[in-house]
Amino acid sequence: MSTDPNRHDPTPILVDLTPAEFRTHLPELLSVYVSAMRYPRGTEHHRAPMWSEHADRDGWRAVAAMMPGEPSTIVGIAYGYHGHPHQWWNQQVRTGMRHAGMSPDSIDALLRDYFELTELHVRPDAQGHRIGEALLHRLLRERTEEAVLLSTPEVAEEDNRAWRLYRRFGFRDVVRRFVFTGDARPFAVLGRALPVDADPSEVPT
Repeated sequence: MSTDPNRHDPTPILVDLTPAEFRTHLPELLSVYVSAMRYPRGTEHHRAPMWSEHADRDGWRAVAAMMPGEPSTIVGIAYGYHGHPHQWWNQQVRTGMRHAGMSPDSIDALLRDYFELTELHVRPDAQGHRIGEALLHRLLRERTEEAVLLSTPEVAEEDNRAWRLYRRFGFRDVVRRFVFTGDARPFAVLGRALPVDADPSEVPT
């Protein structure tokens, strides 16, 4: 487990997790996820096998966050991996792009080389300290893909912390109000170019 050297910095402590460390801390990480998403308790038991399997995927990376006052307590988690055509999310998003009227060439260009930001969550009582932004910067640092893509639930007027973070970070609309199989809620698919210092509008088209 490698950490930032300055543990007395008031900014969040960020920790790169190995797959083994990720699995060891899975109950704590899933507790952050359930709290942040306001899911009912018990959801973590259904998600645990999937999160564990994700850690074996190509290009996987995970970053956890703690606050200096609680250096042993994880308050945020972000992870993702390199997208592939055989993955469920890729297939679902491809369908959504098609239904939105995007051309096959545009779809192929956007999905040919991307990092899927799978999860980004901060415990509700730890929000408001730019932990999400710090996690996002750390997770995307040194990625070599052309773009990063994510899906997030639609919110009226885009009025929540997640939407404000993504817009501040330069994410733009790819597909709006898409319903994934097995979830009745509408989602937005957002994307931006990589690396993080690139013009975020330069997503492949």
